[in-house]
Amino acid sequence: MDKRPAVLFVCLGNICRSPLAEAAFRKAAEDAGLDAECDSAGTAAYHIGAAPDHRSIAVARQHAIDIGHYQGRQICADDFTRFTHIFALDQNNLEDIRSAAPPHSPAQIQLLMDVVPGREGESVTDPYYGDETGFDETWRDVSCAAAALVNQLRR
Repeated sequence: MDKRPAVLFVCLGNICRSPLAEAAFRKAAEDAGLDAECDSAGTAAYHIGAAPDHRSIAVARQHAIDIGHYQGRQICADDFTRFTHIFALDQNNLEDIRSAAPPHSPAQIQLLMDVVPGREGESVTDPYYGDETGFDETWRDVSCAAAALVNQLRR
């Protein structure tokens, strides 16, 4: 099996939180010289093929990252063998992911914020129903987690 880390970030619709987590992790891994695969998905099929929310695109752009080409997709059976780590962005999605996981899936499945000391068990802020400030908070959450995860994977 490939030793290269492969990380999947999962929220409900794959247009707000998980694309931002993917972007933050890509940037953190690149900056650290970590060779890792990553992607994002949703547990629901609401936004398959759709671009991220325009507010997610704007927040990423503020950090010199273009996510406008990302496309929403739903988590699938292959993800449980393709990825070494699957991170849910909240407890409800964690339960849905664990329910969908085939028996003996090799992927480590956990909450994203569990990688941040002192933030274990916390959800990444869901900004969908709020204004732009919620997207800034989400970016802070996923950036903090991305940095911690890169450090963990480099060990």
